[in-house]
Amino acid sequence: MDLELLRQERQKWLTWKNIHPFQEAIKNLPTYENMELSFGDSVTINIPTLTQKQSVQIKETALLMKPWRKGPFQINDLFIDSEWQSQIKYNLLEPHFNLNDKVVGDIGCNNGYYLFRMLAHKPKKLIGFDPSAIYYSQFQFLNHFIKSDIVYELLGVEHVEFYEHRFDVLFCLGVLYHRSDPVAMLKSLFKGLNKGGELILDTFMIDGNDEICLTPKDRYSKIPNIYFVPTVPALVNWCKRAGFESVEVLETMVTEPSEQRKTEWIETQSLEDFLDPNDKTKTVEGYPAPKRVYIKAMKST
Repeated sequence: MDLELLRQERQKWLTWKNIHPFQEAIKNLPTYENMELSFGDSVTINIPTLTQKQSVQIKETALLMKPWRKGPFQINDLFIDSEWQSQIKYNLLEPHFNLNDKVVGDIGCNNGYYLFRMLAHKPKKLIGFDPSAIYYSQFQFLNHFIKSDIVYELLGVEHVEFYEHRFDVLFCLGVLYHRSDPVAMLKSLFKGLNKGGELILDTFMIDGNDEICLTPKDRYSKIPNIYFVPTVPALVNWCKRAGFESVEVLETMVTEPSEQRKTEWIETQSLEDFLDPNDKTKTVEGYPAPKRVYIKAMKST
């Protein structure tokens, strides 16, 4: 697979009429020095020299790029209140990984919230994969201030096994249920890892001890491209069929409105709209409400 040719083709996405205004707005942002950065629950950027005019420009640029799914972010007084409170997932996973001096990839990285948080762990290299020109533009906007050396690829999970090098740790959060062949996707991730490498993954799940999965007829929680929602034993079997030697279940957790909710930064429906108004344990389609399982899968040495 010629990834360089693919990169060149996907750079053209940034000229699309709905994306080009984002790119122009980013180019017009002033440069700043001596910024103060902190990577806690909110990725926070403080610009001591920011003027009122510049503050308005930054807010207008951020609003232009809605919807903001992952976050939150803070730039001086501007708070980007994303749909997902992504710190909940990150803080859950953080005790379970060591990224120091490792080559790390985040598959489906969105605007880079998790990647920015990972900077504190001093990895050797951070690479994000996401074939979305909107999310890439959001990342560029944020990285205009943060000035990290994170590499953002407009590529998907299907390109990981063909990437120029292998990874020590791969994160794949909220992607597996969007794939019509989950075992093939897990095999691609397996091939993308170095020996002894780790995959940290989360996906929708259903309760049960049987090795089965839910296959939604049309939509799940109003999402059209959800193919399989496994029990934990079924997910473990998928991972082992893909080649992983061991699978550790880190946590299972029901998605709550405190984690995913509508804000002024998305202007679309969110979790409350996806659940049965008379029974919050079910989706509007009558399926079990969203619940996630978090795992760590190991590639043998």
